[in-house]
Amino acid sequence: MHPDLTAIRTEYARAGLDERDLDPSPARQIQKWLRDAIEAGHPDPTAMTLATASPDGEPAARVVLLKGVDDRGIVFFTNYESDKGKQLARNPRACANLFWVLLERQIRVTGAVQKVSRAESEAYFQTRPRESQLGAWASEQSGVLTGRAALEARLAEIRARFGEGPVECPPHWGGYRIALERIELWQGRPSRLHDRLRYTRASEQRWNIERLSP
Repeated sequence: MHPDLTAIRTEYARAGLDERDLDPSPARQIQKWLRDAIEAGHPDPTAMTLATASPDGEPAARVVLLKGVDDRGIVFFTNYESDKGKQLARNPRACANLFWVLLERQIRVTGAVQKVSRAESEAYFQTRPRESQLGAWASEQSGVLTGRAALEARLAEIRARFGEGPVECPPHWGGYRIALERIELWQGRPSRLHDRLRYTRASEQRWNIERLSP
């Protein structure tokens, strides 16, 4: 018997969101909500859905981890030769969404995408656990595998190659930064009359904040 999906509802009533609540800087506001999610013990508080599209408009979405926020944008890391890397090479725009169900909050960021500097990618790579570093070399992300054994064999080759020495950052692996062009904050409210506030740039130093209909 299939579940009745039409009967599944959540009434959001935890908090409201007022224009006066927001920091004038969207970067600082994102950082604040991230701290709130971390302090609330939210599972995977940096997990975000990343949406990209091919040049002919075919969309794709997947979950990645947010690894940096500042006035320049939000940062994530991946294999440049993955499906998302290939899409971003030809259509360098993306949208990312963070959803913290325990806090009944979402943030959506839309903007142009650029690779971070090689120095930034290498510095972050060195903070990763060793097994994750080895995995970045072993995985031809999005490529077709003949089976799990092929991946494990490749990992064994990489482990033997580096031995006990340091693992360097692969040339095909690194970070992307999504520029802060449009940033929407969502706070769940009763009866689906949610609070939606959007930042758009008014000038180099100033942002407009608009309220959107839920």
